[in-house]
Amino acid sequence: MERPDLATFAASSLQSQGRLHAEPFKDDRPAFERDRDRIIHCAAFRRLEYKTQVFINHEGDYYRTRLTHSLEVAQISRGIARRLHLNEDLAETLALAHDLGHTPFGHTGEHVLNLLMKEYGGFEHNRQSLRIVDHLEERYPGFNGLNLTFEAREGIIKHSSEYDRPGDLSAVDFEPKSQPPLEAQLIDLADEIAYNNHDIDDGLKAGYLILSELEKIDLWSDAALQVKGKFPGLIGERYISQTISHLIGILIDDLVATTRKRIVVSRVQSLSDVRNLGERCVTFSPEIKRKNKELKQFLWKKLYTHYKVERMRVKSERFIRLLFENYAEHPSLLPHSYQDKYSSEGEMRVICDYIAGMTDRYALDEYKRLFDPYERV
Repeated sequence: MERPDLATFAASSLQSQGRLHAEPFKDDRPAFERDRDRIIHCAAFRRLEYKTQVFINHEGDYYRTRLTHSLEVAQISRGIARRLHLNEDLAETLALAHDLGHTPFGHTGEHVLNLLMKEYGGFEHNRQSLRIVDHLEERYPGFNGLNLTFEAREGIIKHSSEYDRPGDLSAVDFEPKSQPPLEAQLIDLADEIAYNNHDIDDGLKAGYLILSELEKIDLWSDAALQVKGKFPGLIGERYISQTISHLIGILIDDLVATTRKRIVVSRVQSLSDVRNLGERCVTFSPEIKRKNKELKQFLWKKLYTHYKVERMRVKSERFIRLLFENYAEHPSLLPHSYQDKYSSEGEMRVICDYIAGMTDRYALDEYKRLFDPYERV
């Protein structure tokens, strides 16, 4: 049973537009809870453990990966959904699924694959996430993919943030001109809340960010002021952890309060009202938008373009490009299970799927197997 206190504008399993394939289910779990469970048990989700967030996996066990990032987004999303009386199961499903299509080496891998696939339809990780749950996973009898609900699949392809632009054409089967449910909308900002804050943590731990410089940023300063008021004299890692925690709280509180106001002002009473709005309803206040933009600009300048991160980015581009070009020239290098798909999917798309599904570790090992004469094949 889903929560009895869902808002009238929340998504509901009972009102779901259904799945592509009819199935005999072994139990009566709500539809979105089943979607969540299928995501957790799929191969693509497990691979996120060894896919880059900012720092390559072998640089240290402490740093976030795509898997730990997805778990943090899920935690934030459930908290927001609960406070807005939205469907927590759908929000959690979308949080756990939103990065399934990511390549090894983060957005660098995505950028390179998109260039290499330019003549073959390109590459974008939200489209790849949908391809995974609709086609590439092979777990159930009678169909490929995970057979998720319409709402879960719609939320995946309509995920839209600063780094995610799948475009209307990608959503042609999902009412591209309508807004997705609020559960899908909140994922965009929960994703941003999560990566801004854990990237601060990882950046400070790595020594790429300087605390004295961070303290000049308004959002950090606001959170630090709260921490110093509660815990005078707190220093070191405890101070950093508490400030990050309070910063997340500031952002969530603002998002919830602002979204509630938007719901009232827009007279949203039903899911249909949400879909027919000309703009998204889940948002930050103008003041927090400004402060959050300042924080993102700081992270871009001091962390994402740090010379050591740039060195890994350049190496990653080389790895992906050489792997792709080598497979394209010698398609027989792929496992037979992939070669069997060439006739139906096209060689370039199969090669793209193969590389996109790699973890950082596997891509580096494959690079050595193909180009190091002393490495076992």
